[in-house]
Amino acid sequence: MHFQHPPHSEVKLIRCIRGSVYDVIVDIRKGSPTFLKWCSAFLSLENNKGIFIPEGFAHGFQTLEDNTELIYFHTELYNKKSEGALNYSDPVLNITFPLPVTGVSDRDKSHKLIDPSFSGLVV
Repeated sequence: MHFQHPPHSEVKLIRCIRGSVYDVIVDIRKGSPTFLKWCSAFLSLENNKGIFIPEGFAHGFQTLEDNTELIYFHTELYNKKSEGALNYSDPVLNITFPLPVTGVSDRDKSHKLIDPSFSGLVV
């Protein structure tokens, strides 16, 4: 579940242009009434849906078909010093995926669980 810290927070608009995905966003805005809550959407070429991800949300997805392709529009360039992530399997988030989770990168597996002191991003 990836995001960028301010001042490089970004808005994303994502569409699936081949195959299908289960897309998840998590609210990490400090003081938000939905802090650490998540929502999801199925995106596919067939349903022609996209997802708008505001600043202050972490994002991840599960591919549901081989050869799936997404197109991303970002308001910020990638900034390594500003990158942040939540572990997709964190029990605090309790994200459910439609398929068993497989094929996760070592990097994504290694993201730490949410620390009790994490109060969110100021956006």
